[in-house]
Amino acid sequence: MLRYLSSSLFLSIIALIGIGLVQVYSSSYIFAIESYGDGLFFFKKQLVFALVACAILIGTIHLPFKYVEKYGWLMWVFSALFVAATFVPGVGIRVGGAIRWIQLPFGLRFEPGELLKVSFSLLFASLVCSQQNLLSRMKWPILMLVVAGPLMLLLRQPDFGSFAIILMVGVGLLFAFGLRWRYIIAAFSVLLPCLYFLVMAVPYRRARVMSFLDPWSDPASKGFQVIQSMLSFHTGGLTGAGIGQGQGKLFFLPEAHTDFTLAVFGEEMGFVGFVAILGLYGFVVLRGIQIAVKVEDVFKKALVLGLTLSFALSVFINAGVVMGLLPTKGLTLPFLSYGGSSLLVLCFTFGLILNIENSLDSADISKKFGKARWDQAKVKKS
Repeated sequence: MLRYLSSSLFLSIIALIGIGLVQVYSSSYIFAIESYGDGLFFFKKQLVFALVACAILIGTIHLPFKYVEKYGWLMWVFSALFVAATFVPGVGIRVGGAIRWIQLPFGLRFEPGELLKVSFSLLFASLVCSQQNLLSRMKWPILMLVVAGPLMLLLRQPDFGSFAIILMVGVGLLFAFGLRWRYIIAAFSVLLPCLYFLVMAVPYRRARVMSFLDPWSDPASKGFQVIQSMLSFHTGGLTGAGIGQGQGKLFFLPEAHTDFTLAVFGEEMGFVGFVAILGLYGFVVLRGIQIAVKVEDVFKKALVLGLTLSFALSVFINAGVVMGLLPTKGLTLPFLSYGGSSLLVLCFTFGLILNIENSLDSADISKKFGKARWDQAKVKKS
């Protein structure tokens, strides 16, 4: 346990989990009383998820990494099957107009799109590391189908946010691993018109873009969330109203304990707290990038970079939406928003990164020990 306490990344993750529990309690209490008659309804569920997530975090840190390297790509296949299962009657459930969840026993739900985002980095790392073996057995059309098929299912749910994150992570990884500029420009020349069509051809997405450009054109409907979010930030001022004292969550701000929880946090903790939590997120991202740069193994480098990019984009998009800098999108804020699927997958994600960080520490110790033995041998020889 002392070894974990020496890891700034591990301590940061534990801090985010703790802050998230407080935030779920504060942002959901009134809503839980009105909806379920128990103000601790969401907090108790999130607490159970947090305990399980911590167990997953510790377990993944100790997972022999050779199994991750050998079988990690299979997670993409299983995640894709879970996404496909959301369309099976009686298995997938519709919430808020989207079929993104699988019904589990005891009233629990799981969102396989969260797992798909993590498994994409595992798939990419496997492709980069073993392209001679894997690509020789799989024709490019088949490979494209394996990658694109699950992404099309995400659009069908619809889950445009997860689709966009996976797409951006893929482009970022290809750029990081030396894809030539002409291919990147060619890809963007194809992707941008397609993305424009995917947004503007769908009425509700087009409405979100229009309300983003001018929220006050429809303040009672399309622009309501963004306007209330801005009001919450404004009310918070410099130091905030205090934990539990925010007014926006009193049914003024929709999705206060999920998508727009950062607005509640900004109102209660103020600008100082808002900058502090973004700084903590920034530190986690920076530490992930440092590990990716430091590690020499290609598989580990691709995996850490992909997982860090996915996490960073999730924070960036949610914060951008809440502050009115991006069109409204149903993406939760990592660790702070209520949601078991997200929390469990996030701890699995950082368990993998911490596993790799530990291997770096072990390598450094081995090098120092080896150098010490070499120096000792030279002294004896002389």
